[in-house]
Amino acid sequence: MFSARSLAQSLFALAESRFEETVTYRDLGHHPVPHVDEQWIAAAYTPLAQRTPELISALQKSEILVDEFLAADTCVFGIPMYNFSVPSTFKAYIDQVVRVDRTFAVDANGFRGLAGGRKIIVITARGGNFRPGTPLAAYDHQEPYLRTVFGFMGITDVEFIHADRLNPITSDAATRSQSVAEARTAIQEVVLSR
Repeated sequence: MFSARSLAQSLFALAESRFEETVTYRDLGHHPVPHVDEQWIAAAYTPLAQRTPELISALQKSEILVDEFLAADTCVFGIPMYNFSVPSTFKAYIDQVVRVDRTFAVDANGFRGLAGGRKIIVITARGGNFRPGTPLAAYDHQEPYLRTVFGFMGITDVEFIHADRLNPITSDAATRSQSVAEARTAIQEVVLSR
């Protein structure tokens, strides 16, 4: 079985071998981050000087994740498609990272992204073919959502590599292998273009 995780790990390995880059690896499937709750919301929207120890504690994991995200010049995410969108574990991560006065600001002109200047590479694993022009294209709430949320934080350099048609019920082995091979080729091209 092919996964977005294994394809992303291929990109990490290629990048490390070629560029000697520092790679921070976070497995949200096996080590999920907590979901946002009322205490988190209260803490995020309370000025730092007014936060109680409990509010500071509520944002502790988010601070780590935001610092890690902002320290990276390139972020690579391996994300499977669950029910036409992202897994709840990745949504929880996004909710922890989209932070007022950290990755976006609100001023008299509205919202402004603060996390621009970095590249995002998203490698997906999908059961069907959701690419533009296909019958399932309208069901793709994964790529549009991710473009929107990264764009909200000011990130416009977002590249997608899709390994699609991976469902063993609707695609034969040759189709699945071809899709993974195409994704691996796209990964190599991303690394070689840097």
